[in-house]
Amino acid sequence: MLLAALAKLLPRERWAAFLVTPATLLRWHRELIARRWTYPRTGRERRDLDEQVVALVVRLARENPRWGYLRIVGECRNLGVRVSATSVRRILRRHRIGPAPRRGGPTWTQFLRAQASGLLATDFFTVETVGLTRLYVLFVVEVQSRTVHLLGITAHPTGAWVTQQARNLLMDLEEQAHRFRYLIRDRDAKFTAAFDTVLGASGIHVVKIPPRAPRANAYAERWVATVRAECLDWTLIWNERQLRRMLTEYLRHYNTVRPHRSLDLRPPRPASRLTLVEPGTVKAPVQRVDVLGGLIHEYHRAA
Repeated sequence: MLLAALAKLLPRERWAAFLVTPATLLRWHRELIARRWTYPRTGRERRDLDEQVVALVVRLARENPRWGYLRIVGECRNLGVRVSATSVRRILRRHRIGPAPRRGGPTWTQFLRAQASGLLATDFFTVETVGLTRLYVLFVVEVQSRTVHLLGITAHPTGAWVTQQARNLLMDLEEQAHRFRYLIRDRDAKFTAAFDTVLGASGIHVVKIPPRAPRANAYAERWVATVRAECLDWTLIWNERQLRRMLTEYLRHYNTVRPHRSLDLRPPRPASRLTLVEPGTVKAPVQRVDVLGGLIHEYHRAA
Protein backbone atom coordinates (compact mmCIF):
# COMPACT_ATOMS: atom_id res chain seq x y z
CA MET A 1 0.00 0.00 0.00
CA LEU A 2 2.90 2.34 0.76
CA LEU A 3 4.48 1.73 -2.63
CA ALA A 4 1.14 2.27 -4.34
CA ALA A 5 0.75 5.61 -2.54
CA LEU A 6 4.28 6.67 -3.52
CA ALA A 7 3.60 5.72 -7.12
CA LYS A 8 0.86 8.37 -7.24
CA LEU A 9 3.41 11.05 -6.31
CA LEU A 10 5.82 10.18 -9.13
CA PRO A 11 5.16 10.35 -12.86
CA ARG A 12 4.98 7.00 -14.62
CA GLU A 13 8.33 7.47 -16.37
CA ARG A 14 10.01 7.70 -12.93
CA TRP A 15 8.61 4.41 -11.67
CA ALA A 16 11.85 2.71 -12.65
CA ALA A 17 13.35 4.26 -9.49
CA PHE A 18 11.48 1.72 -7.35
CA LEU A 19 13.47 -1.34 -6.33
CA VAL A 20 10.53 -3.61 -7.12
CA THR A 21 8.51 -4.08 -10.28
CA PRO A 22 4.73 -4.20 -10.68
CA ALA A 23 5.08 -7.97 -11.16
CA THR A 24 6.69 -8.20 -7.73
CA LEU A 25 3.83 -6.29 -6.16
CA LEU A 26 1.31 -8.64 -7.77
CA ARG A 27 3.22 -11.67 -6.51
CA TRP A 28 3.29 -10.23 -2.99
CA HIS A 29 -0.44 -9.72 -3.21
CA ARG A 30 -1.05 -13.33 -4.28
CA GLU A 31 1.10 -14.60 -1.42
CA LEU A 32 -0.78 -12.38 1.02
CA ILE A 33 -4.10 -13.83 -0.11
CA ALA A 34 -2.73 -17.36 0.16
CA ARG A 35 -1.63 -16.74 3.74
CA ARG A 36 -4.96 -15.14 4.53
CA TRP A 37 -6.89 -18.26 3.57
CA THR A 38 -4.47 -20.83 4.98
CA TYR A 39 -5.86 -21.85 8.33
CA PRO A 40 -3.63 -23.07 11.16
CA ARG A 41 -3.78 -26.68 12.20
CA THR A 42 -6.33 -27.52 14.87
CA GLY A 43 -4.13 -29.98 16.71
CA ARG A 44 -6.28 -32.96 15.72
CA GLU A 45 -3.75 -34.39 13.27
CA ARG A 46 -3.54 -38.11 12.77
CA ARG A 47 -1.15 -40.01 14.92
CA ASP A 48 1.78 -41.63 13.17
CA LEU A 49 1.65 -45.39 13.03
CA ASP A 50 4.15 -47.47 14.93
CA GLU A 51 7.31 -48.05 12.93
CA GLN A 52 6.97 -51.81 13.37
CA VAL A 53 3.51 -51.68 11.81
CA VAL A 54 4.84 -49.63 8.90
CA ALA A 55 7.71 -52.05 8.38
CA LEU A 56 5.30 -55.01 8.44
CA VAL A 57 2.97 -53.45 5.84
CA VAL A 58 5.88 -52.61 3.53
CA ARG A 59 7.30 -56.11 3.91
CA LEU A 60 4.00 -57.79 3.09
CA ALA A 61 3.51 -55.56 0.03
CA ARG A 62 7.00 -56.19 -1.37
CA GLU A 63 7.02 -59.92 -0.71
CA ASN A 64 3.50 -60.35 -2.13
CA PRO A 65 3.13 -57.98 -5.08
CA ARG A 66 -0.34 -59.28 -6.01
CA TRP A 67 -1.89 -58.48 -2.65
CA GLY A 68 -4.24 -55.51 -2.47
CA TYR A 69 -4.87 -53.17 0.45
CA LEU A 70 -7.62 -55.28 2.03
CA ARG A 71 -5.60 -58.47 1.74
CA ILE A 72 -2.73 -56.81 3.60
CA VAL A 73 -5.18 -55.57 6.26
CA GLY A 74 -6.46 -59.10 6.69
CA GLU A 75 -2.99 -60.60 6.98
CA CYS A 76 -2.08 -57.98 9.55
CA ARG A 77 -5.16 -58.92 11.62
CA ASN A 78 -4.09 -62.56 11.53
CA LEU A 79 -0.82 -61.40 13.07
CA GLY A 80 -2.60 -59.39 15.76
CA VAL A 81 -1.98 -56.00 14.15
CA ARG A 82 -4.94 -53.71 13.51
CA VAL A 83 -4.52 -51.25 10.66
CA SER A 84 -7.02 -49.73 8.25
CA ALA A 85 -6.97 -49.95 4.46
CA THR A 86 -6.52 -46.17 4.30
CA SER A 87 -3.43 -46.41 6.46
CA VAL A 88 -2.06 -49.21 4.28
CA ARG A 89 -2.58 -47.13 1.15
CA ARG A 90 -0.88 -44.13 2.75
CA ILE A 91 2.09 -46.25 3.84
CA LEU A 92 2.56 -47.76 0.39
CA ARG A 93 2.32 -44.38 -1.30
CA ARG A 94 4.90 -42.95 1.09
CA HIS A 95 7.27 -45.78 0.15
CA ARG A 96 6.45 -45.43 -3.57
CA ILE A 97 4.89 -48.89 -3.82
CA GLY A 98 2.07 -48.99 -6.33
CA PRO A 99 -1.24 -50.81 -5.90
CA ALA A 100 -1.70 -54.45 -6.88
CA PRO A 101 -1.56 -56.00 -9.41
CA ARG A 102 0.58 -53.41 -11.22
CA ARG A 103 3.10 -53.55 -8.41
CA GLY A 104 4.27 -56.99 -9.57
CA GLY A 105 4.08 -56.41 -13.32
CA PRO A 106 6.99 -55.43 -15.55
CA THR A 107 7.82 -51.80 -16.07
CA TRP A 108 7.63 -50.31 -19.56
CA THR A 109 11.39 -50.60 -19.88
CA GLN A 110 11.30 -54.27 -18.89
CA PHE A 111 8.38 -54.92 -21.24
CA LEU A 112 10.08 -53.30 -24.23
CA ARG A 113 13.37 -55.08 -23.53
CA ALA A 114 11.53 -58.39 -23.45
CA GLN A 115 9.92 -57.64 -26.81
CA ALA A 116 13.08 -56.20 -28.38
CA SER A 117 14.60 -59.61 -29.09
CA GLY A 118 12.05 -60.20 -31.83
CA LEU A 119 12.00 -56.74 -33.40
CA LEU A 120 13.53 -55.41 -36.60
CA ALA A 121 13.24 -51.83 -37.84
CA THR A 122 13.85 -50.65 -41.39
CA ASP A 123 13.89 -47.34 -43.21
CA PHE A 124 15.43 -45.32 -46.03
CA PHE A 125 17.65 -42.28 -45.86
CA THR A 126 19.03 -40.21 -48.72
CA VAL A 127 22.48 -38.92 -49.57
CA GLU A 128 23.19 -36.18 -52.10
CA THR A 129 26.33 -36.68 -54.19
CA VAL A 130 28.64 -33.94 -55.42
CA GLY A 131 26.83 -34.07 -58.74
CA LEU A 132 23.48 -33.63 -56.93
CA THR A 133 22.42 -37.21 -57.59
CA ARG A 134 20.19 -38.50 -54.84
CA LEU A 135 21.06 -41.97 -53.56
CA TYR A 136 18.68 -44.00 -51.41
CA VAL A 137 20.08 -46.20 -48.64
CA LEU A 138 17.99 -49.05 -47.24
CA PHE A 139 18.98 -50.57 -43.90
CA VAL A 140 17.63 -52.76 -41.09
CA VAL A 141 18.32 -52.50 -37.34
CA GLU A 142 18.08 -55.40 -34.89
CA VAL A 143 16.44 -53.57 -32.00
CA GLN A 144 17.80 -55.69 -29.14
CA SER A 145 21.44 -55.93 -30.24
CA ARG A 146 21.46 -52.64 -32.23
CA THR A 147 23.20 -54.46 -35.07
CA VAL A 148 22.66 -52.64 -38.37
CA HIS A 149 22.47 -54.36 -41.78
CA LEU A 150 23.06 -52.41 -45.00
CA LEU A 151 20.53 -53.82 -47.47
CA GLY A 152 21.23 -51.76 -50.54
CA ILE A 153 21.99 -48.43 -52.20
CA THR A 154 20.36 -47.21 -55.39
CA ALA A 155 19.39 -44.05 -57.23
CA HIS A 156 16.10 -45.59 -58.40
CA PRO A 157 14.36 -47.49 -55.58
CA THR A 158 11.48 -49.46 -57.04
CA GLY A 159 9.14 -51.85 -55.34
CA ALA A 160 10.81 -54.82 -57.03
CA TRP A 161 14.24 -53.66 -55.86
CA VAL A 162 13.07 -53.27 -52.26
CA THR A 163 11.47 -56.73 -52.33
CA GLN A 164 14.74 -58.26 -53.54
CA GLN A 165 16.58 -56.61 -50.64
CA ALA A 166 14.13 -58.30 -48.27
CA ARG A 167 15.08 -61.67 -49.79
CA ASN A 168 18.76 -60.80 -49.38
CA LEU A 169 18.18 -59.94 -45.72
CA LEU A 170 16.61 -63.32 -45.04
CA MET A 171 19.57 -65.00 -46.71
CA ASP A 172 21.99 -63.02 -44.52
CA LEU A 173 20.09 -63.89 -41.37
CA GLU A 174 19.90 -67.58 -42.37
CA GLU A 175 18.86 -69.71 -39.37
CA GLN A 176 18.59 -66.61 -37.15
CA ALA A 177 15.59 -65.32 -39.06
CA HIS A 178 13.21 -67.35 -36.88
CA ARG A 179 14.19 -65.20 -33.85
CA PHE A 180 12.39 -62.17 -35.27
CA ARG A 181 8.64 -61.79 -35.10
CA TYR A 182 8.01 -58.20 -36.22
CA LEU A 183 9.51 -55.66 -38.60
CA ILE A 184 8.65 -51.98 -38.11
CA ARG A 185 8.48 -49.76 -41.19
CA ASP A 186 6.87 -46.56 -42.32
CA ARG A 187 4.21 -46.18 -44.99
CA ASP A 188 6.57 -45.36 -47.84
CA ALA A 189 5.13 -46.51 -51.16
CA LYS A 190 8.42 -48.25 -51.97
CA PHE A 191 7.47 -50.90 -49.39
CA THR A 192 5.00 -52.87 -51.48
CA ALA A 193 2.74 -55.78 -50.60
CA ALA A 194 5.33 -58.13 -52.14
CA PHE A 195 7.88 -56.87 -49.58
CA ASP A 196 5.52 -57.74 -46.73
CA THR A 197 4.73 -61.14 -48.28
CA VAL A 198 8.40 -62.15 -48.50
CA LEU A 199 8.93 -61.40 -44.81
CA GLY A 200 5.60 -62.92 -43.81
CA ALA A 201 6.58 -66.21 -45.45
CA SER A 202 9.45 -66.39 -42.92
CA GLY A 203 7.18 -65.69 -39.96
CA ILE A 204 8.05 -61.98 -39.70
CA HIS A 205 4.95 -59.81 -39.37
CA VAL A 206 5.28 -56.31 -40.84
CA VAL A 207 4.00 -53.47 -38.62
CA LYS A 208 3.33 -50.08 -40.21
CA ILE A 209 3.80 -47.00 -38.08
CA PRO A 210 1.05 -44.34 -37.96
CA PRO A 211 1.14 -41.65 -40.67
CA ARG A 212 3.54 -38.76 -39.98
CA ALA A 213 4.85 -40.41 -36.82
CA PRO A 214 8.61 -40.97 -37.29
CA ARG A 215 9.07 -41.39 -33.55
CA ALA A 216 7.21 -44.68 -33.83
CA ASN A 217 10.26 -45.94 -35.74
CA ALA A 218 12.68 -44.35 -33.29
CA TYR A 219 15.47 -46.94 -33.49
CA ALA A 220 15.86 -46.56 -37.24
CA GLU A 221 15.60 -42.78 -37.07
CA ARG A 222 18.22 -42.66 -34.32
CA TRP A 223 20.70 -44.64 -36.39
CA VAL A 224 20.22 -42.28 -39.32
CA ALA A 225 21.11 -39.37 -37.03
CA THR A 226 24.19 -41.25 -35.79
CA VAL A 227 25.57 -42.18 -39.20
CA ARG A 228 25.09 -38.64 -40.43
CA ALA A 229 26.71 -37.02 -37.38
CA GLU A 230 29.69 -39.38 -37.27
CA CYS A 231 30.30 -40.06 -40.95
CA LEU A 232 28.25 -38.61 -43.79
CA ASP A 233 28.14 -34.98 -42.62
CA TRP A 234 31.95 -34.82 -42.74
CA THR A 235 32.67 -36.01 -46.26
CA LEU A 236 31.65 -35.47 -49.87
CA ILE A 237 30.12 -38.41 -51.73
CA TRP A 238 31.03 -38.77 -55.40
CA ASN A 239 29.11 -41.86 -56.43
CA GLU A 240 27.30 -44.97 -55.27
CA ARG A 241 30.49 -47.03 -55.14
CA GLN A 242 32.18 -44.63 -52.72
CA LEU A 243 29.08 -44.43 -50.52
CA ARG A 244 28.83 -48.21 -50.32
CA ARG A 245 32.49 -48.51 -49.36
CA MET A 246 32.15 -45.83 -46.65
CA LEU A 247 28.99 -47.27 -45.15
CA THR A 248 30.40 -50.80 -45.17
CA GLU A 249 33.49 -49.66 -43.25
CA TYR A 250 31.42 -47.53 -40.89
CA LEU A 251 29.08 -50.45 -40.14
CA ARG A 252 32.08 -52.64 -39.32
CA HIS A 253 33.13 -50.00 -36.79
CA TYR A 254 29.57 -49.47 -35.53
CA ASN A 255 28.75 -53.16 -35.07
CA THR A 256 32.06 -54.45 -33.70
CA VAL A 257 33.93 -51.58 -32.01
CA ARG A 258 31.77 -48.57 -31.17
CA PRO A 259 30.40 -48.63 -27.58
CA HIS A 260 26.64 -48.20 -27.13
CA ARG A 261 24.99 -46.69 -24.07
CA SER A 262 21.99 -49.01 -24.37
CA LEU A 263 24.33 -52.03 -24.30
CA ASP A 264 26.25 -51.00 -21.18
CA LEU A 265 28.95 -49.38 -23.35
CA ARG A 266 29.60 -52.54 -25.36
CA PRO A 267 29.49 -52.91 -29.17
CA PRO A 268 26.65 -54.99 -30.65
CA ARG A 269 29.02 -57.70 -31.88
CA PRO A 270 32.46 -57.30 -30.27
CA ALA A 271 35.27 -58.33 -32.57
CA SER A 272 37.28 -59.73 -29.67
CA ARG A 273 36.87 -60.27 -25.94
CA LEU A 274 38.00 -57.29 -23.85
CA THR A 275 40.87 -58.12 -21.51
CA LEU A 276 40.92 -56.07 -18.34
CA VAL A 277 44.33 -55.06 -17.04
CA GLU A 278 44.83 -55.55 -13.32
CA PRO A 279 46.08 -52.50 -11.36
CA GLY A 280 49.83 -52.51 -10.87
CA THR A 281 50.59 -54.74 -13.85
CA VAL A 282 52.56 -53.67 -16.91
CA LYS A 283 50.14 -52.22 -19.43
CA ALA A 284 50.70 -52.51 -23.16
CA PRO A 285 50.71 -49.18 -25.00
CA VAL A 286 47.50 -47.94 -26.58
CA GLN A 287 47.57 -47.77 -30.36
CA ARG A 288 45.30 -45.71 -32.58
CA VAL A 289 43.79 -47.06 -35.77
CA ASP A 290 42.39 -44.59 -38.28
CA VAL A 291 39.10 -45.49 -39.92
CA LEU A 292 37.70 -43.81 -43.03
CA GLY A 293 40.88 -41.83 -43.56
CA GLY A 294 41.09 -40.64 -39.96
CA LEU A 295 37.47 -39.52 -39.73
CA ILE A 296 37.00 -42.08 -36.94
CA HIS A 297 39.60 -43.37 -34.50
CA GLU A 298 39.74 -46.81 -32.90
CA TYR A 299 42.01 -47.64 -29.97
CA HIS A 300 43.54 -51.00 -29.12
CA ARG A 301 46.16 -52.38 -26.78
CA ALA A 302 49.34 -53.39 -28.59
CA ALA A 303 49.90 -57.14 -28.69
